[in-house]
Amino acid sequence: MKTAKTSKLLLSLFGLALLAGCDKAAEAPKTATAAAPAPATASYLDTIKARDKLIVGVFTDKPPFGFVDETGRYVGFDTDIGRAFAKSLLGDENKVEFVAVEPASRIPFLQSDKVDLILANMTVTPERKEAVEFTNPNLRVAVQALVADGSSVKKLDDLADKTTIVTTGTTADIWLTKNHPDWKLLKFEKNSESLQALANGRGDAYAQDNLILFSWSKQNPGYRVLPEFLGEEAPIAPAVKKGNIELRDWVNAELARLGEEKFLHKLYDQYVRKELSDDTKPESVIVEGGKWQG
Repeated sequence: MKTAKTSKLLLSLFGLALLAGCDKAAEAPKTATAAAPAPATASYLDTIKARDKLIVGVFTDKPPFGFVDETGRYVGFDTDIGRAFAKSLLGDENKVEFVAVEPASRIPFLQSDKVDLILANMTVTPERKEAVEFTNPNLRVAVQALVADGSSVKKLDDLADKTTIVTTGTTADIWLTKNHPDWKLLKFEKNSESLQALANGRGDAYAQDNLILFSWSKQNPGYRVLPEFLGEEAPIAPAVKKGNIELRDWVNAELARLGEEKFLHKLYDQYVRKELSDDTKPESVIVEGGKWQG
């Protein structure tokens, strides 16, 4: 009898031990999960540093802001800002890769991660704000129209029954399509193609950012800029991919730092001043330090 009772007691204790073991095993994963650290979010700036190269989208046919010189080097107001960013982030202004963009490809290139940053005269608009993150501005601009000196066009409304040339995806294209859908627009993908079309008489006017028109008309006598604005004066700003707040804030800090050095004033003197009339004030063109005043 003693042996039977002892066996029953041992079996009971063994069963309790198994149950206790099962309970502990069931609790163990909960404890481990609770203690597991959350995965760290990758830093975009660290990604650029690991790549050791900043990739910037720029124009190649829009002097004095972005163009290619006779040696094949990317130069211009926007391009030099890109080099300044690379020097600050990577310690070398040459650690930047410039990617040629057209007005219509700027946003898609950001969205598809072909570039880190756009420095290509992109005017800030409500529609574009939905698609990209704009930094603080570096330029100010208004859209106007360029016509030949001998043209009968004196004011904007005179273009109602004419052909107006625009570059696809520009502010001028968007504004005219929205506000004058009945006007005839002749569209080209490149700024250089649009200007050549105007020179060849394929249209009566070319609507574009006024800084570009002032520059081109000074180099190509025989044209005048209509005084009226298409819409209001607006800021131009660098842009990064939608949601990339880290890079946006870094660029803002860099623009503020460069503003303390009057860096944009130096670029204005180097690239822009000679393109405009002598009485043009730099503050009517550049936004130093990202500090916009409308």
